[in-house]
Amino acid sequence: MREAGLKLVGWRHVPIDATECGPQARAVMPEIRQIFIGRDGRRVKDQATLERKLYVVRKLVENRVAASGLPDSESFHIASLSTRTIVYKGLLISWQIARFYKDLRDSAVSSALALVHQRFSTNTLPSWDRAHPYRFLAHNGEINTLRGNENWMHAREKNFTSPLFGDDIEKIVPIINPRGSDSAKFDNALELLTFTGRSIAHAVMMMIPEAWQGHESMSETKRAFYEYHSCLMEPWDGPASIAFTDGVQIGAVLDRNGLRPSRYVVTKDGLVVMASEVGVLDIPPDRVEAKGRLQPGRMFLVDTSLGRIVGDDEIKESMAARKPYRQWLDRNLVKLADLPGATSLPEPLDKATLLEQQQAFGYTIEDLRMLMAPMAINGQEAVGSMGTDTPPAVLSDRPQLVFAYFKQLFAQVTNPAIDPLREELVMSIATTIGAEQNLFDETPLHCRQLEVKTPALSNEELERIKELDQDGLHAVTLSTLLHPGGGVEALEKALDVLAVIASKRCDGDRERFLELRRRHPGGGAWRA
Repeated sequence: MREAGLKLVGWRHVPIDATECGPQARAVMPEIRQIFIGRDGRRVKDQATLERKLYVVRKLVENRVAASGLPDSESFHIASLSTRTIVYKGLLISWQIARFYKDLRDSAVSSALALVHQRFSTNTLPSWDRAHPYRFLAHNGEINTLRGNENWMHAREKNFTSPLFGDDIEKIVPIINPRGSDSAKFDNALELLTFTGRSIAHAVMMMIPEAWQGHESMSETKRAFYEYHSCLMEPWDGPASIAFTDGVQIGAVLDRNGLRPSRYVVTKDGLVVMASEVGVLDIPPDRVEAKGRLQPGRMFLVDTSLGRIVGDDEIKESMAARKPYRQWLDRNLVKLADLPGATSLPEPLDKATLLEQQQAFGYTIEDLRMLMAPMAINGQEAVGSMGTDTPPAVLSDRPQLVFAYFKQLFAQVTNPAIDPLREELVMSIATTIGAEQNLFDETPLHCRQLEVKTPALSNEELERIKELDQDGLHAVTLSTLLHPGGGVEALEKALDVLAVIASKRCDGDRERFLELRRRHPGGGAWRA
């Protein structure tokens, strides 16, 4: 704190009544304390600067505790460290909260807003630190794309620069706490985006965009906003209803498919209640002024500084008008369909060696008859109902290709099946390829990328990409061949060599690449 220009005012033991929680919760109940921090008015002159300093202090403490290896390090958690919000956590039922935390029964404790969450845990074991809400949100649902979201955030960290943070920017990484649940990791990313200078509504729009690709009635400015930001960050996707607040604004957003419920009531005396079910609070009908259901991809926002509800269209159209996003896209985003035709095409398959190539790439008679034939004849994926008895690659006694050892991680708890063809309005597999920029900025260069509608490319499309040579977009072809007789060591060495060569060929900044690898040795968190 002293390093950050802050000062320790004191500590207090938070007054609690331990008899108000259940025996299992009491058995793992942590020591709960509150710290009071003051600021040096010469070095920290406003609330925004103080919030950033507190963020840096918290990240430093968390990282040092995690690296200490002490027995209690994994149970250490800072629920909140902010001038705007205080978070009370617990393995508690809603009516137990005010009984357990005596502060909440004190008449001196008042607030214009509150965010409360009571739920069972779906993907992780419940614990005090994983109880909702987190620092910015409460979450009902699952983030299915979590592993990719987390890895991409790690990969972007090396590009972070900000005049607001200065040299402190190095102290806030890693952004994502690897021990957190999907909700906690979402909260980590949302918190960072708010510290880039974006409003919390802007940050939520980046992380949970509404379905914009096939939305015919969406305004062009809003479509441009979503298209531009898809170049900065991939969606944190999955069935989710997320309530969020920064202490000034409080709201909720629903995933693009609308797979979680969210309902709201507005009373005549200015009380706003949103919950996943109706009737959470007993409000007489004659007090109700308005009520409704949050629609897929829509946002519901109350701004206490304005003293009113801000409509979804007003929020998003104002965000879309911040920058000339359409102009930036037209000048910088390159689409695969617009690339010139390839000057040379790969040679057609040699029928004489077709069987040999099929065997080399792991095709079986069953694949050809049951999977490939229906796709070729009818143009649709084969449908079956008998399941699969194919052993996982790691347990198979047959030779397997490298990609057969990888499986998709997917939180299939309460998710209905989604058909990307019949539900194309809310589904998209388009992606952009190109250099990532600093997430703290918004510039035309951020969308200097190549857009492909699908990751499945034809030979002709692949040749067009290989010949791409434009300002800021260049394709380099690297060999992935290795000698198969070397075993695991040969594969690992070949991957390391490929990564270093890719780094040299792509931007020549080998030291930057190696530093990224040193900080994230897991492999999945970096790319050349």
